[in-house]
Amino acid sequence: MSNQKIKYVTTTLPYVNAEPHIGHTQEFVQADCLARYWRLMGHEVFFNTGTDEHGQKIAQKADELGQSRQEYVDQYAATFVNLRDALNLSYDNFIRTTDEAHKAAAQELWKRCEAAGDIYKKSYTGLYCVGCEVFYKSDELDDNNCCLIHKNPVEEVEEENYFFRLSKYQDQLVAYLEDAARTPTKWARLWTLEFAKGGLDDVSISRHISRMDWGVPVPGDTEHVMYVWFDALTNYISTLGWPDDADGNFQKFWVDGFTLQLAGKDQMRFQSLIWQAMLLSADLPQTDVIQYHGFINIDGQKISKSIGNVISPYEVVDRYGTDAARYMLLRHMHPTEDSDLTWDKMDEWYTANLVNGLGNLTARIMKMAETHLDGPIDHPAVAGFDTAYTDALDTYNFQAAADFVWSKVQALDEKITETEPFRLVKTDKDAAVVIIKELVHDLYIVGRMLHPLMPEANVLIKEAVLANKKPENLFNRLEG
Repeated sequence: MSNQKIKYVTTTLPYVNAEPHIGHTQEFVQADCLARYWRLMGHEVFFNTGTDEHGQKIAQKADELGQSRQEYVDQYAATFVNLRDALNLSYDNFIRTTDEAHKAAAQELWKRCEAAGDIYKKSYTGLYCVGCEVFYKSDELDDNNCCLIHKNPVEEVEEENYFFRLSKYQDQLVAYLEDAARTPTKWARLWTLEFAKGGLDDVSISRHISRMDWGVPVPGDTEHVMYVWFDALTNYISTLGWPDDADGNFQKFWVDGFTLQLAGKDQMRFQSLIWQAMLLSADLPQTDVIQYHGFINIDGQKISKSIGNVISPYEVVDRYGTDAARYMLLRHMHPTEDSDLTWDKMDEWYTANLVNGLGNLTARIMKMAETHLDGPIDHPAVAGFDTAYTDALDTYNFQAAADFVWSKVQALDEKITETEPFRLVKTDKDAAVVIIKELVHDLYIVGRMLHPLMPEANVLIKEAVLANKKPENLFNRLEG
């Protein structure tokens, strides 16, 4: 039984063959929201993210640009590192799969799987998508023999590779997926369960250096490098210092604590099948929970550089601010289904719910407080949160948690409209003061609930209440 007061949360690692887009950032902000919420509730938390930097796509891109592979990944990794400040992320470690400690961990995991009899070598002919870095069966492709994700023709590849005995763990993986608590996103669990029950083939886990030399060397074989997925998946434990575990973080967070992985719907076979089987093979604990989310589409279309509909998170932050970007990703993007995003929608959400909503409410209440109260209210009660709010975050429903906060914003607006303390103060100051104090107290509670969602607004609202002073505008009106 894991210690529920010790929690580990990780994103998947984005592939550094381009700068980050808004689709990447949903997962980062979800993980950060949970990490902040858990810390607020008194848990000890380890929050991991990072970048996936090996594989054929990276090698091809670097070669096309005439750059060294390391120079290429350093350049793009920096654009993900910078999201820490842009999105106010509170992660505990940013791991890169080119880190020497990670490469050593990936080789150790390989050795353990090999010692278990789960790695062997054979010749193989398969249909390979470079974009996905995945071998597919013919019935997983469209009528034109194209990958369903990238819409590009797959390559027929014939070579001798190392294979991992995924088939050996089919029954244990089916049992893992039959436990609904391990995969709360129902559609993801059912799809992966059906896939597993259909029969699992062993998977290729190496590439010959004559075809692809940018990867972690296979232990004991200088002619092969690890398949990028086998390498990258190891990050979830290498980030904790496994296998040496000098600081005890692996034991504390992965073995004894509660582990949660966030992932997109294109990750199901890797996270719920291959990674869980690798853990079983190496005799390590499986992930407690894997929570899947959908994609962010732009104006009804999948994000694609080729059609030019990529939205950069840096552009969103420049236009609206960090807290507003987080708000849109947590409240207006569905936590498990596909969502649609446009600049017009973001303008509307920002103006209606932040400028005219939370921002205007804070200004109105604190202006009345500054004018009509003798000083700050008694330090607001900090009892537990409403269960509607905690239940939402405990089940990874960020949208419902944000909706609950905004229901309180709306209730405060309605209370001002109904009681009109700004008028009442002229005829019954004592009664008006009571109402204003109630409004200030409830605004403080709103500020507390914003801590995981919008940490800057959380601080500004609480500071305003404790100083009994109207703050500067929380959200500036859009220009143009």
